[in-house]
Amino acid sequence: MNRIIKIISNDYTVEFDNKEKRVCKARGVFRNKNITPLAGDFCLVNSDNIIEEILDRKNSLNRPPVANIDIAMVVTSIVNPDFSSKLLDKLLTVIEYNNIEPVICFTKLDLSDLDITSLREYYESIGYKVVTNEELDKIKEIIKGKTVILTGQSGAGKSSLLNRLDSSLDLKTDEISKALNRGKHTTRNIEFYELCDSYVADTPGFSKLDFADMTKENIRDSFVEFNNYECKYSDCMHIKEEGCKVKEAVDNKEIIISRYENYISFINEKENER
Repeated sequence: MNRIIKIISNDYTVEFDNKEKRVCKARGVFRNKNITPLAGDFCLVNSDNIIEEILDRKNSLNRPPVANIDIAMVVTSIVNPDFSSKLLDKLLTVIEYNNIEPVICFTKLDLSDLDITSLREYYESIGYKVVTNEELDKIKEIIKGKTVILTGQSGAGKSSLLNRLDSSLDLKTDEISKALNRGKHTTRNIEFYELCDSYVADTPGFSKLDFADMTKENIRDSFVEFNNYECKYSDCMHIKEEGCKVKEAVDNKEIIISRYENYISFINEKENER
């Protein structure tokens, strides 16, 4: 099927079944119908290189704006910018809600003395695939045949990871801002690259993320380990309720405290939305 692999302004690069790539325009009627073509969309294109129709999506994200994703690899640096469990868990929550498989990739371990062994083991124990940017063969195995986006904080090493997976890409990378402890947004547009028998896209990094259309219940249900506990009340939010097995699991160190504290923070954030 024809797939949008790159978007710059109103120009949509479409790859066709025969691997030919053409820059196309979208029908004006899309705007009237509140349809926004996204990178990763499958589409129908006429002989004038006009995108006539966006085919049904299996999923989509608003930030980054992409569609039909199999895997979202959360690239998470240990230092420069500093590791943030809150950002990691927020990304995992949003990705889970959108029915995309998350994979965690830790970077820059060689620049820090921080031991992430127990952290990695915990995320693996609740069902997540976890890799480091040194485990290139494992990453290639995970993403083979998939449509993948790399997402995470600016400066975490997304473009660098793609360059290591395929040196011919030669994507631009940059140092982070030491004053702000975050990257300089070297990726400006979303583009899918064919590599490792996969379609993989770097995405513009970001340091702020909201829960958009998610409810408090959606946030709760996206914390996958909570589903392993049967509380006294079926609608338990795991905050103040009597007989909450999740809170007991936190007290017993079955659920790590950072995950639970981040969950409480996300619920509070949602309650304070205007």
